[in-house]
This record gives sequence, structure tokens and C-alpha cells, in this order.
Amino acid sequence: MKQQIARLSPHQNGKVFAVLMAVSSLVFLVPFGLFFLFAAPPGQRGEAAMFLFMPFAYLIFGYLSVAVGCAVYNFMFRYVGGIEFEATVTNGH
Repeated sequence: MKQQIARLSPHQNGKVFAVLMAVSSLVFLVPFGLFFLFAAPPGQRGEAAMFLFMPFAYLIFGYLSVAVGCAVYNFMFRYVGGIEFEATVTNGH
């Protein structure tokens, strides 16, 4: 049976994606940021410290982009329909 997604929650999806992006970016950005912070010449350590700010930027921009994307999807659903998928019921195995 084909079904369509009629509405995506902008706030909930934005929260989930923002936290996912921020946490996953910590794995890469914090070690690189610390490396560049200690490897940079003393006059350029402020630029290297920007790596430590990036997880917060991912959090903010991840939330905003997904929330806006969901709101646009909800608006466009009226005119073009939604994402279609086919679901089946399993026996629980």
C-alpha cells in the first residue's frame, strides 16, 4: 500500500538533525581544532580556535536548514503531493 508523508514537524526534525550534526562534528572538528590550536604560531591561534566553535555552528545552521526545509515541504505538499513510500506489515520476526 502506497502512502504519502503529509506533514514533517519542523521543530522536532530540526532538533534531531541539529543535535546529530553537532555531536557527529565533535568527532572530527575538536581533535583537528586542538591539533591546529597547538601547532599554529602564537599570532594565529585565534584562527585555529574557530575549529572549536564549528560544532555550535553546525547545531544552529543544521536546525535552521532542516526547519525551513520541513516548512517548505509542508507548504508544497498541497500542490505537488508528498514523498511516497510503500509499507508492509511484518509478523514480528
